[in-house]
Amino acid sequence: MKPPAVPPPPPEKASAHRAPKPEAARLGWRVLTTHYPHEGKVNKLRVDLLALPRRAEPMQYSYLERAQSVIIVPVTARGEIVLIRQYRYAVDDYCLELPAGGLHDTGDASLEEVVRKELHEEIGATAGAVEYVNWFYSSSSLSNEICHVHLASDVQLAAPSENEAGEHIEPIILPAKEALALLRRGEMKTGTCALSLLLCEARLRERGWL
Repeated sequence: MKPPAVPPPPPEKASAHRAPKPEAARLGWRVLTTHYPHEGKVNKLRVDLLALPRRAEPMQYSYLERAQSVIIVPVTARGEIVLIRQYRYAVDDYCLELPAGGLHDTGDASLEEVVRKELHEEIGATAGAVEYVNWFYSSSSLSNEICHVHLASDVQLAAPSENEAGEHIEPIILPAKEALALLRRGEMKTGTCALSLLLCEARLRERGWL
């Protein structure tokens, strides 16, 4: 069996949001001012006033500063993927997704520890093994969030979930082939979860689950 490709190293979990932006500096962009008109539990709205080389007047750029997050593709010993159907207030719709969670309240916990915590809280599950797959930006023009994709195997739904008051989550267990077919039909509308599942496709196939 061919070993999976080694993903690029993830950015530092605790990287400072206010660190200098070296690529912006190389472009000649200068940050004149920074302020935060809103700061919430999960994210902060950052507004920078920028001086650009080819622009006479300063330009305002706003985006969400968010903690990094984990997205998990949970697979049972039988090769079934545990999706979730979750209500999302922003779009007022139920979305097919994957278990996920932010690192904003996890302290010094490792990414694997956060993965296991989210599996327990969202779907009441344990995992025999957790494998790091890759990372990506969730929405590079609107947020600095980095998502870390993990494949969890030998997953067992062993306990009641511990959803927060604002979470309405229903586990949906499907054979891996059906989950990928559902994705390709366009039924998974949350882009970060769709990409995470696709990033795991080769590993799922190597293990005989597709």
